[in-house]
Amino acid sequence: MMKILILTRKRMLTVLCCLLCGVLTVFLAFQGIAALTASSNQRMIPIYCVKTDEKKIALSFDAAWGNDLTQTLIDILQRYKVKTTFFVVGAWAEKYPESVKALTAAGHEVCNHSDTHPHMPKLSRDEMAAQIGNCNDKIKKASGVSPILFRPPYGDYDNALMETVKAKNMYCIQWDVDSLDWKNPAPSAIVRRITSQAKPGSIVLFHNGAKNTPTALPAVIEALQEQGYQIVPVSQLIYKNHYTIDNSGMQIPDGNAAR
Repeated sequence: MMKILILTRKRMLTVLCCLLCGVLTVFLAFQGIAALTASSNQRMIPIYCVKTDEKKIALSFDAAWGNDLTQTLIDILQRYKVKTTFFVVGAWAEKYPESVKALTAAGHEVCNHSDTHPHMPKLSRDEMAAQIGNCNDKIKKASGVSPILFRPPYGDYDNALMETVKAKNMYCIQWDVDSLDWKNPAPSAIVRRITSQAKPGSIVLFHNGAKNTPTALPAVIEALQEQGYQIVPVSQLIYKNHYTIDNSGMQIPDGNAAR
C-alpha cells in the first residue's frame, strides 16, 4: 500500500508539473501574440517638425488647383533669397509645367502631394502607390528631379500609406505650424499666428492659391529672420537616417543622424 501511495503521489506531481508547463507555454504564446499584435497596430507617424538646437525653419506651400499667385510667391521668395518647398499635385504639375520649371529654376523643391488629391487612407495600397508614382513621374517630367518628400492630401494618413511612402524611399511630411491661409484671414493674423507658434525645427504650411498669402509672406519672412531663423527647404531641415519620431511627430536624431 505504501509503494502504491508513493507511486500515486509521484504520478500526481508529474501530472501537475506537466499541467503547469502547459499553462505556462500557452500563457507565453498568448503574450507573444499580444506583443506582435500591439506592434503591428502601432500607429506610424509622419514628420511634423524636427528637434534641433539650430534656428532653422522650413516654409512649405501646397499646390493643388489654382496657379494665379505662384509666380508672385516666387518673386517674393527671390527678393528675400529664401528657398522653400512646394508640395504639388500631379494633375497640377501636368497642367502647369512651366510653373514647376520656374519653381525648380528658382531653387525651390517641388515635391509630391499625390496625383489627384484624394483621401489616401480610402485607397488600396496599389492605388496609393499609383497616386505617389504618377505624381513623381509628372514632377520629374517637368523639372527633371524626382521628389523624395510626400505630403498626404488633407494631412490624412494611416499605416498603409506610411509603409507605401517608405517603400518608395520617400519621407512623409506634415507640419506643426498652420497659417490657415486657406480661410483667408487678414495678413496680419497670418503673420501673428506663424510668428507666435514657430520654433527651431518647425515646418510651416501655406497654400499657393490663398489670396492673402502674398501680402503676409514678406512680413513673415522678415519677422522670422529678425528672430535669427534661417529659412531652408524641408529636405534640408529633416534628418535622412538615424532618427525616431515621437508621438507628437517630432523627428528626433541620434548621434549618427545626417541631413
